[in-house]
Amino acid sequence: MSEHGSKTAPAAGVHAGETRRDFIHIAAATVAAGGVAAVAWPFIQQLAPAADTRALSSAEVDVSKVPLGSEIRVLIGGQPFFIRHRTPAEIASAKAGDTAQLRDPATDDSRLVKGMDGNLNPAILVTSGTCTHLGCVPVGPAQGSVGEFGGWYCPCHGSHYDTSGRIRKGPAPKNLAIPKYEYSSPSMIKISL
Repeated sequence: MSEHGSKTAPAAGVHAGETRRDFIHIAAATVAAGGVAAVAWPFIQQLAPAADTRALSSAEVDVSKVPLGSEIRVLIGGQPFFIRHRTPAEIASAKAGDTAQLRDPATDDSRLVKGMDGNLNPAILVTSGTCTHLGCVPVGPAQGSVGEFGGWYCPCHGSHYDTSGRIRKGPAPKNLAIPKYEYSSPSMIKISL
């Protein structure tokens, strides 16, 4: 059917008004979808954590301030973390423990993170400060009790960890967890939840 007043026949069954109508429908749907997205974006964005919450979920620590043979404890988002500066004897003990029969097998090197130069720094060990048995906080060199294996000791139920944070004795089922962290400089690490 031709348009009103037209003397030409329609081309191959296409009605002349359909192409314009299709374009108007597509354009209107595109604008409507953009409007819905513009209205929905603030509601979706409010579900993201606030800036102050994100700031509390990570911390930068200067590991050069940790005394040799000691540790510092850092609280991030309500969770404790241990940063230990191990002595050469503690590193050797951890390496020797690689071949021991472990409940949760892991080598000492697998529990370290590469520095900015791509090499492991075996002197610095960062672990979660939560016992894997019932969530207690083990004591360590700062509290004067390192357990039978020189690492950490959880007095609540008697779990003993070695100098690499691996469970060696007691009811804890797993090693102290290694958090997500990275070196931001040779002496600074950033720990994130």
